[in-house]
Amino acid sequence: YDEPICFDGHVELEVDGEVYRIEIERVHMEEDAGKLTHVGGGAGRIHGADYSLVDYNRAGTPLMEIVTRPILGLGDRAPAVGRAYMAHLRDLMRALGVSDARLEAGNMRCDATVSLMPKGSTVLGTRTETKNVNSLRSVEGALRYEIRLHGAILAGGGRIHQETRHWLEEGYTSP
Repeated sequence: YDEPICFDGHVELEVDGEVYRIEIERVHMEEDAGKLTHVGGGAGRIHGADYSLVDYNRAGTPLMEIVTRPILGLGDRAPAVGRAYMAHLRDLMRALGVSDARLEAGNMRCDATVSLMPKGSTVLGTRTETKNVNSLRSVEGALRYEIRLHGAILAGGGRIHQETRHWLEEGYTSP
């Protein structure tokens, strides 16, 4: 995190005839810590689980994290642009031969962050992050869900609480 291997880059994508510039803040290496599986409680979440299993099979495996800057002004196009960006990264990783980049196999995952900004403002609202999204369809679905949820909460006079969420292929799960 503190010593990125790349920084201040960008990619340009075309989505539905419009070009979007995705600013890359940094790329850094991390070490995968492993995976927790929470058993019981119905949703596979730590809250209400009877016990947790620890899978160390990936522990110690290097991983590359690509961090983008906020992409402002996308509105309802954000889910499609997010999906296109992940597809672009997948295709790039495969073309370079650095990864199979199979989302469904865990070779590549997306942590999708949503933060709404009121019209006319230059300040982003509170963000939520949906972790380990593992398909292009789910990247789009998770972004669409979070944008709608944030909008509904804010329109109702509520506040967004910063938190990390999880996405299952069947849909959203609460934190």
